[in-house]
Amino acid sequence: MAVSTVNISFQEDLLDQIDRIAQSEARTRSELIREAARIYIERKKKWESIFSYGESLSAKYKFTEDDVNNEIRKYREGKDLKNK
Repeated sequence: MAVSTVNISFQEDLLDQIDRIAQSEARTRSELIREAARIYIERKKKWESIFSYGESLSAKYKFTEDDVNNEIRKYREGKDLKNK
């Protein structure tokens, strides 16, 4: 796999936190930042998938964001009544 070197600017306090965590885990700064980037990308893909699925259901069943908010409100109100 090809590797590229990049320069990134960090505020000192953030870089200090990165260095402390990397040292406590016996890793390099680069390893920690690579893992953070991978995790961010994975999470972003998951959220994009979730939103895409929601949009497809919305189109299929013709419900709106207000419909979803109303159902959530009803569910929460029902849950509150059960807990009393």
